[in-house]
Amino acid sequence: MTADRGAILLDLDGTLIDSRPGIAASCEAALRALGHTPDPSFDVTPLIGPPLPLVIARLLQRAGDDRIEAGVAAYRAHYGEIGLHMATVYPGIADAVRHLSAHAQCFVVTSKRKDFASRIVASLDFAPAIRGVYGTEPDGSTDDKARLIASVLHEQGLRSSTTIMVGDRSHDIVGGHANGLRAIGVLWGYGSRAELEGAGADHLLDAPAELAGLSAAEPSAAD
Repeated sequence: MTADRGAILLDLDGTLIDSRPGIAASCEAALRALGHTPDPSFDVTPLIGPPLPLVIARLLQRAGDDRIEAGVAAYRAHYGEIGLHMATVYPGIADAVRHLSAHAQCFVVTSKRKDFASRIVASLDFAPAIRGVYGTEPDGSTDDKARLIASVLHEQGLRSSTTIMVGDRSHDIVGGHANGLRAIGVLWGYGSRAELEGAGADHLLDAPAELAGLSAAEPSAAD
């Protein structure tokens, strides 16, 4: 398959998998590691999506704590051992991705650490449909979604005109547009319709089955 047939860049958390249980558990573990008592009424869902340092900063801000690096380290220690195993695939995603892969190159492009993302994708029964996994690196060079997407386009030799970014949060939309891509929002994840529309999503999908109808080679197909 060549890049000319198009490519679909798929976010992971909130797009392919429901990772909230594991993320919430690891956030609580990070708070405890830093001496805080987690608030059982606090909903971590709105924090899911952006790069982890931003998530931990917002989490610790509520506790008046600025030890972001220590919080990130504690989170990752728990997530790598326990949290990442708590994710589940959204119903209909497996079939949709398999269908997409017959017509376009499919890549996972996520703000999650690449090593964690790779382990999760490798465990999925539709992993053969994914040509590559891209995530953030320890040096922080690809924490910004726009930079991460740019690196994927460059490394894979993909054309912006025949590549689509699909995700559930505003930074997926903004990052895609920053690279000249169509950006499609999904409504089964952690971002709201208002957030995705406010970010300028080119189209919104209501259910995973609708993913199968995307065509990266025909720019008008999702409009």
